[in-house]
Amino acid sequence: MSGPVSVYAGKLAVLYEGQGDVCLFRQLAERLDVPLRSVGTADFGGQEAFFLSWRDGCLKLLDRELLKAGGLMVEVEPRAGEQRSWPAPKQGPLAQALGRKTQTVVDATTGWGQDALHIFRMGYELTCLERSPVMAELLADGFRRLAELDWTQRLGLVPPRLIRGDAIAILTNLDSRPDCIYLDPMFPPKRKKSALAKKSMRVLRDLLGDDQDKEQLFEAAFKAAGKRVVVKSPDYAEPLGGKPNESFQGKLLRYDVYLKS
Repeated sequence: MSGPVSVYAGKLAVLYEGQGDVCLFRQLAERLDVPLRSVGTADFGGQEAFFLSWRDGCLKLLDRELLKAGGLMVEVEPRAGEQRSWPAPKQGPLAQALGRKTQTVVDATTGWGQDALHIFRMGYELTCLERSPVMAELLADGFRRLAELDWTQRLGLVPPRLIRGDAIAILTNLDSRPDCIYLDPMFPPKRKKSALAKKSMRVLRDLLGDDQDKEQLFEAAFKAAGKRVVVKSPDYAEPLGGKPNESFQGKLLRYDVYLKS
C-alpha cells in the first residue's frame, strides 16, 4: 500500500545547480517530500512547474520563467518609501489599523512576509504563522538573513517568531491573547488573469491556490484576539467579517478593523 501523496506532487522540486552543500538541498527535498533535481543531469527532466533553490545565499522560489532570472525570495530590507530607522514611525493605514496601543501582533497569514516585516520594523512584538510548508521554508530563510543584518545585530533585535502549521488550529490553542491578529488571506483576483498582479503573488497563487477557509480563519482569529482583528482586503472584496468598526484605505486595498467589545 503506497503512502500519502505529497501536496506538491508534480508541482514542485528542489533544484541543485552545482553550488553549495548538496546535503542541504537533499534535506529540504525530504522535509517537503518532493524530488531533488540537478541541473545538467538526466534527472532534470521532471515536469514540475516550480523549484526551490539556494542562490546568492538566499532560498528562492522559481518557476520555469525564473530559472535564468534569479527567483523570488523573502525580502528582508525595507521596501521603497519605508523608514530604515528602528522602530519605524507608526504611520500610514496599516499602522492606523493595528492601533497605537497595540503591542503584540500575530500575523496569521504571513505569506511573503512583507507586511509582517513592516510590522516588525515598527516595533511591535510579532509572531508569524504560516501553513504552507514552502512559504515556511522561505520565511525561515528570510528571518535567518534578517538576524544577520548589521542593524538587527547592533540593536540586539530578535526576528519574529515563526510557527509552522494551520493557523486556525494554532489560534485555537494560543497560550495568551495577542492584542491584534492580522489577516491577509488570498482573495480570488478581480479578473481571471490579472496582468497587474505581482509576480510573487501569481507564483504563490499558482502553487497554493486561493484561501478557501477565510471565513473560518476570521472566526478563529476573532475568538483568539485580545483587542482587535485587522483584515487586509483588495478594495473590490466584500468585508470578510461583515461591517467593520473602522476601515483604513490604502492603494487598491483597505484594512478593515474589528474591535472586541
